[in-house]
Amino acid sequence: MTDAPEAPEPITGPNAKAALEAHGTNPWKINDFRLIWLGRLAAVLAIQIQSSALLWQVYEIARRDHPIAEASLYLGLVGLAQFIPLLALTLPAGEMADRRDRKRTVSLAIVAEGTCAAAFLAMALHGNPPLWGLLAVAVGFGASRAFLAPASQAFLPMVVGRPALPRAIAAQSIAFQTGAIAGPALGGVIVGFSVPLAYGVSLGLFALGLVCFLIIRTSGKPAPIEGGVGRWQSVKDGLKYVWDTKIVLGAISLDLIVVLFAGVALLTPIFARDILQVGPEGFGLLRAAFGGGAFTMALVLARYPIPGKGGLLMFASVAVFGICTIVFGLSKIVWISAAALFVGGMADMISVNIRQTLIQLSTPDHMRGRVSSVSMLFIGASNELGEAYSGVMVRFLGPIGAAVFGGVGALAATGLWAKLFPGLRKADKLV
Repeated sequence: MTDAPEAPEPITGPNAKAALEAHGTNPWKINDFRLIWLGRLAAVLAIQIQSSALLWQVYEIARRDHPIAEASLYLGLVGLAQFIPLLALTLPAGEMADRRDRKRTVSLAIVAEGTCAAAFLAMALHGNPPLWGLLAVAVGFGASRAFLAPASQAFLPMVVGRPALPRAIAAQSIAFQTGAIAGPALGGVIVGFSVPLAYGVSLGLFALGLVCFLIIRTSGKPAPIEGGVGRWQSVKDGLKYVWDTKIVLGAISLDLIVVLFAGVALLTPIFARDILQVGPEGFGLLRAAFGGGAFTMALVLARYPIPGKGGLLMFASVAVFGICTIVFGLSKIVWISAAALFVGGMADMISVNIRQTLIQLSTPDHMRGRVSSVSMLFIGASNELGEAYSGVMVRFLGPIGAAVFGGVGALAATGLWAKLFPGLRKADKLV
């Protein structure tokens, strides 16, 4: 395998020529990209505020009748409830993204997410919602995310073209991390005043994201799948492509394993309430610290793209992420915990930027929906299944033991994957 990924097929279609002539390597010159960026920012803010409210609400309800170890299992159920529909629907959703209008699919998915936010709001206004009701809506939210992610990722290259894709990915990461910083912080503060208000703000932000996508002028219709193959065969072709392209397989499977072990999102309400005892405001700080580090690094990468040695740098950043998780687990001081999450966010942003660039540049346009769906399935598994895994580990090891064990597991996975995927380790240039 060569040091750099193979160049994908050139982007074609009604949008490509005009896009390439209009902005070259600078995606900010095209209005539709700016709308995508704003829509993504609004959606991420909505998701993060809603997630903060849901995690806090579920944990508060569970702690009324259960000790910490048992209450943590309910937090794990929140992740599991979202993972099950992701597991069932993401691959068919990716195949749909390669056949149907991607912009239309994104818009309908945002409508579904907004509907879930409205349902959370209605139950919060009830005053004492049942846990099963919150989990049922979480299932619907997971289903909508299954269709949103592949279509939105596959739509981006249609708007900006290949030369601007690395900078567009970095810019999209800034939008994501801006939401990842402000969303948890706002969520923690708003939850301190009113849980229903947090869900109401999320609903309004989903509406803003929908408007942004509806006024985008770029066509979202993908190129026809060659050969007229059936849908199941098309899904299998996507899976085969990922399996055969070891750079892609190694990158997305490493993310799955590391976040499964070392994801600390579920642990933050436990540490804030019962370990560090800093309340909802401290919970918001911890949730924002990780995104703050990632945002800082995203700004650096947008200005100074990684020139080379991308594979080695990705593995090094994953190792740093694992070390930061261990420090977070052992810390009893809130500012040390926040600092560990901040540095971990910086390391994670480096890994994410390299991984996404390698995947996009290694994938031809007519396969992007299916490859993105496989990638998002792995990411969804690492996040939602990771929350369920963390809940179980807290039950047996306690919150501190679960965090330390996860960090050690991430370090072990880094070494193992570097050996199993030498082509990924040797990947060099990202342009």
